[in-house]
Amino acid sequence: MFSKEDINTLQQLSLEDGLRFISSKISEGVVFSTSLGQEDQVITDVIFKNDLPIKVFTLDTGRLFYEHYDLLSKNNSRYKKKTEVYFPESSDVEKYVVEKGINAFYHSVENRKECCFIRKVKPLNRALENAKVWITGLRAEQSENRENMPILEWDEERNLYKYNPLISWTYQDVLNYLEQNKVQELALHKKGFISVGCQPCTRAIVEGENPRAGRWWWETSQKECGLHSH
Repeated sequence: MFSKEDINTLQQLSLEDGLRFISSKISEGVVFSTSLGQEDQVITDVIFKNDLPIKVFTLDTGRLFYEHYDLLSKNNSRYKKKTEVYFPESSDVEKYVVEKGINAFYHSVENRKECCFIRKVKPLNRALENAKVWITGLRAEQSENRENMPILEWDEERNLYKYNPLISWTYQDVLNYLEQNKVQELALHKKGFISVGCQPCTRAIVEGENPRAGRWWWETSQKECGLHSH
């Protein structure tokens, strides 16, 4: 569907032009998953302001911060467009809580990954059904796992293309865009929360720490939930 020439083209295009290029090549089935973080707010702003034919959705895990819901509401009001919301299956959550406990993710990496699978991965897979291109807000400098991710790759497991338009952006690039375009952000960012996930699994970071250090801070792992394993 995409050639090497297309990939070379995408590497030269601006964010807006890259999103236009993708959505012009694929008339239906282009989707963007937002966690409402700073990178994703940049992409949301471009999609909604330019009325691009890209479906925007988010995952409500049931353990998010209040600030997530506040920002989601503000986005809907500002852009006059709605972000679709996907939830975990209630039976999966109930079974996990009954068998392992409400906060079992603190007890082992296996428990934490199972919780992420139930609350994030399974809803994501539903959201990506029939999708042909999945747009993400990943950046190479966010973690070691993302350093070598290309701007466009084939996701064999999900049978679709994964487009990472911000992969070469720096954090300062993100901040510059947000400021210049007066994009709304999570209030948590001003309190030291840079990479924000579920409330019980995220803490603020201190100066000099890796942005992902606040995610699942009690364990030593790749700091991934399974959405973007590579």
